[in-house]
Amino acid sequence: MSDKLKPLIIGDLKIKIPIIQGGMGVKVSTASLASAVANCGGAGTIASVGLGYGTEENETNFVKASREGLQKEIRQAKELTQGVVGVNVMVALSNYEDLVRTAVKEKADFIVSGAGLPLSLPAFTEGTSIKLIPIVSSTRAADIIIKTWKRRYNRLPDAIVVEGPMAGGHLGFKFEDLKLHKGDSLESLVVAVLKMVKEYKSELGGDIPVIAAGGIFDGKDVAKFLGLGAKGVQMATRFAVTFECSVGDGFKKLYIAAKEKDVIIIKSPVGMPGRAIKTKLIDRVLHGERMPFKCNYKCLKTCDPTTVPYCIAKALFNAVSGDLANAVVFAGSNVVKVKKIVSVKELMNDLVSEAIEELRNRGIISQKK
Repeated sequence: MSDKLKPLIIGDLKIKIPIIQGGMGVKVSTASLASAVANCGGAGTIASVGLGYGTEENETNFVKASREGLQKEIRQAKELTQGVVGVNVMVALSNYEDLVRTAVKEKADFIVSGAGLPLSLPAFTEGTSIKLIPIVSSTRAADIIIKTWKRRYNRLPDAIVVEGPMAGGHLGFKFEDLKLHKGDSLESLVVAVLKMVKEYKSELGGDIPVIAAGGIFDGKDVAKFLGLGAKGVQMATRFAVTFECSVGDGFKKLYIAAKEKDVIIIKSPVGMPGRAIKTKLIDRVLHGERMPFKCNYKCLKTCDPTTVPYCIAKALFNAVSGDLANAVVFAGSNVVKVKKIVSVKELMNDLVSEAIEELRNRGIISQKK
């Protein structure tokens, strides 16, 4: 049935089912999840942030521990799948260049990069075939990246992920706009970026596939954005509640139990707002408490350990290690619709069948079986 959907083509990379599993850190989207998605015909993504966290070496040599953690996950994923697996690397990380070069060395298929503008990304991947995919939340950001890459490196992004305001984790929007539900919808952002990319195609002769992300929950959503002209979608929250996701059951049950009142916008030490499920830690921060911590490294370019209210890396690690009271648990706005834990295969089959049915109903693909 999946052959009814057009594959996502990124250069010479062919993703049979046009669904990318989004990167989720710390240690949420690892090799087990990414390879499972790839084995089902989608593209799996390993989140590079914090993979050394929890080890003794991380406290003494953060860069080395992070590098070795990423190496381990990519190698494990390659042992588990022949499918497409990439890496998410946040621009905000202080070891950004080292992680990018590690992803290249370990022959990841692609790098998705956001939490800042990845203006220097091509410099660290020159001479390789790895696909480079920036994440943007505005046409202005996409325009800056395209122009900068063309001028500095004579290349274009291999694809662009357009992430809307309903996504989980760190968001490329103003805190106040998110709180007040102001700003452009994902639909309008995708249409605007598609229009801009079309203009660049005629001007520069390069096609840049647009991938929609943020708040996409089911196959109907997938079909909607394919119908708008996106070549694929990126989804994260649904994949966190699968058997193959390596987080503990407590983390997954928190997703399943989440109500609308539990999903809030927070200010992250990364310097960007984020969408998360309310925990005791977040309650304490919202009431003005500060959780002092000792930092033997500086994993974020923007973090000042002497002033930020808590360590985001530690809080995210607490989430996957089971200490949910002292955790930050990121999730997309549609987490409230999640009702059960399923396998990646079941989820992918449901998404594909729902998308095909919706595309048939819209007359975009043939009604023939």
